[in-house]
Amino acid sequence: MKLREQMPELTGATEWLNGEVSKSELTGEKPTLIHFWSISCHLCKEAMPQVNEFRDQYKDKLNVVAVHMPRSEDDLKLEDIKKVAGEHDITQPIFVDSEHKLTDAFENQYVPAYYVFDKEGQLRHFQAGGSGMKMLEKRVNRVLNETENA
Repeated sequence: MKLREQMPELTGATEWLNGEVSKSELTGEKPTLIHFWSISCHLCKEAMPQVNEFRDQYKDKLNVVAVHMPRSEDDLKLEDIKKVAGEHDITQPIFVDSEHKLTDAFENQYVPAYYVFDKEGQLRHFQAGGSGMKMLEKRVNRVLNETENA
């Protein structure tokens, strides 16, 4: 995805955990952070406490959605996804993308990967990898400030 592109529709999930959301529910009022992760991804698990901190700190100002992107056959077991999500306190909605439909719509190849959309649903920031959480926080704050000052 390129900056300023519209958020894809959140369709093609093999399953939703912790509730289901649609693009229309995520746009209009507040920005959205969509993060891709996988149960086999060590960096994802390491970064999860910081993602959860964003979710909790900005819960009234920011939508947070997780996308589980399997990297191998072993990542497809729903029970394992639920277990790891529970162990890492992932309480935000989780789009289980076992067929890579949303992954393809985002043109995403990485876990962890983070997409920050403004309240209009335009992509404002993308980053991949386990480091750079400070940069992600800066970008989230910039989009939040624009929303508040609009």
